Amino acid sequence: METKKRNVLGFFGIYFRGMAMGAADVVPGVSGGTIAFISGIYEELLETIKAFNIKNLKAIKSEGLVAVWKRINGQFLLALFAGIFTSIISLASLISGILEQEGQTGEKIGLWSFFFGLIIASIIYIAKQVKGWTLKDILGLLLGGALAYYITIASVSEDSNSVFFLFFAGALAISAMILPGISGSFILVLLGAYKPVIGGIKNLIEVIKAGEYSELVTVGLPIGIFAIGCLVGLLTFSRVLSWLFKNHEKLTLATLTGFMIGSLNKIWPWKEVLDTRTNSEGEIIPTVTGNLSPDSFEEMYGMESFLPYAIGFAVLGFAIVYGLEIVGNKFKNEQ
Repeated sequence: METKKRNVLGFFGIYFRGMAMGAADVVPGVSGGTIAFISGIYEELLETIKAFNIKNLKAIKSEGLVAVWKRINGQFLLALFAGIFTSIISLASLISGILEQEGQTGEKIGLWSFFFGLIIASIIYIAKQVKGWTLKDILGLLLGGALAYYITIASVSEDSNSVFFLFFAGALAISAMILPGISGSFILVLLGAYKPVIGGIKNLIEVIKAGEYSELVTVGLPIGIFAIGCLVGLLTFSRVLSWLFKNHEKLTLATLTGFMIGSLNKIWPWKEVLDTRTNSEGEIIPTVTGNLSPDSFEEMYGMESFLPYAIGFAVLGFAIVYGLEIVGNKFKNEQ
């Protein structure tokens, strides 16, 4: 593939866009793929990932690592993933701490409201990319919305710590990460794997900080399996996605828009627990939840709904995506 020539400041720009992508995919809201799409590096990202193939790997022996590194746009990918990794390490503990709080809290309601605002803004942005809606696009929108809604009302998986499940969750989540619209972490929420994965990353960071290296294998194995799933999903799905955007871009974007609309059911901040299960550690895990209005929430739980707090965080989430769109348009105009 033809790589773009960049100076040091250019690669810092890629690094910061990677940070924005990583932040987007730690929280179950806007997709990292949406950030790449908005900021003008989406096509380059897909083409760079596609360059990781058997032909280029074999060429290392004959042409040398430096030549192949340039051919696969390695500097771009290194800067981007360094930014993504920075955000994941920085935010995992914070998000995990809020979600692990017992019961319904103002912090949880604020966090889910923030995610809600992110998704609303992402829906508007992605829908605007579909120029001239046809019947086929509308059917894709409805199908995507129905599928997402069905997933949101399904019970949370009971086997969210098994090796196979973590591999599958990683492959699916990373595929969602590079899709404009669907957050990889949101897919983990739907699968019931978000807390195990974020908690696992948090535990791994704590073990490394404490210098307890004898625990690295035990604590790091689930995250390692998840990471392998991510790698397999990334190398496989990027090719499928590239084909879809080249041959059915409008239909793909319309279906993604519908999926995000249907997914809003899961992100609604005010919930009631309808069914639970006890996991292997004796913790009670909600498996089925229902949505409540703020007034009904106050009546059921005897506590305030934090409505002004929730609206403020939803507006903040919306404004962040809107701001990224403005910045992204500026980058596109300058290139």
